[in-house]
Amino acid sequence: MKKLIKEYRSFFEKNNIHSIVEKNNQKILEPNFWKDKNSAQKIIKEKNFYEDLLKSYQNSKKEIKDLSDLYDLAIEENNQIIIKELVKNCNELKTKSKKNEIKCFLSNESDILDCYIEIHAGAGGTESQDWAEMLKRMYLKWAQNKKYKSSIISEHRGDEAGIKSTIFQIHGDYLYGWLKSESGIHRLVRISPFDSGARRHTSFASVWVYPIIDDSIEIEIKDKDLRIDTYRSSGAGGQHVNTTDSAVRITHLPTKIVVQCQNERSQHKNKETCIKMLKARLYDFELKKKEKEAESLESDKTDIGWGHQIRSYVLHPYRLVKDNRTNYESSDPDKVLEGDIDTFLESSLYN
Repeated sequence: MKKLIKEYRSFFEKNNIHSIVEKNNQKILEPNFWKDKNSAQKIIKEKNFYEDLLKSYQNSKKEIKDLSDLYDLAIEENNQIIIKELVKNCNELKTKSKKNEIKCFLSNESDILDCYIEIHAGAGGTESQDWAEMLKRMYLKWAQNKKYKSSIISEHRGDEAGIKSTIFQIHGDYLYGWLKSESGIHRLVRISPFDSGARRHTSFASVWVYPIIDDSIEIEIKDKDLRIDTYRSSGAGGQHVNTTDSAVRITHLPTKIVVQCQNERSQHKNKETCIKMLKARLYDFELKKKEKEAESLESDKTDIGWGHQIRSYVLHPYRLVKDNRTNYESSDPDKVLEGDIDTFLESSLYN
């Protein structure tokens, strides 16, 4: 436990957390603080995050001192009942401290931002399209369990079942920091519900997570670098949506990044959403280049298949979910597919 507290102290000193909290407190007192709503909300979110960490750190130090004093007293009196209770309390404190230690990894500038999640079915028709919809449901259930807000931006349904692709956004605390490690190829092995011969099938789908940037981050986009296409929305929405070219697709020619939106009836609103998404993609594109996590987003997307998966979900002949980067495993895939992915997210932060 004392080792954990020492690590906390090192983190706070290295990142100058006390100064960050004090600086944000001063900003909130400025007369024009609420003039820029987006900037104000970002500062408050950051302030609350670091204040919670500091409070937890201070409480942990106090609890350790109290437990240590009680333990010395219990040893002196040879009170085994109290000693067992103190061991239990220490384990609970260690669990709580570990959770806060994980939060210490969410200190990058972009981690505080909300995020987009983009899912594409791999080759395999209905099988992969159904798997893509299962992944969509998993992330939306995770967000729902956390009380986070989510909304669909664009979606293309499969011909028989599932989805060919979907893009949705989630708003909450430090979402990009938590979910950025989910980007990659996800593999499913199961007995196919679409195969009359009940044979085992392997399906793939890609997941790409990128941050929703706010107005304080300037991204320059030149008109000559864009190709803008309009088309009819394929989603639900009534007669108007299905008979007008309200859906918008924008291609950024230098990077070949493509974004699309069809959730609004207005072509103008869909174009506005596309521009926001494109800025987010370009921002994430540069982040990943700087971090040397990938040569580019598009090069990562070249093959949705064997040898590229970051995580495998096996439902037959055995039941196991395994992350191929951290080697973390769960023997309860049903629970994972219902949105219980916190342990996988935490193991990725440690890795």
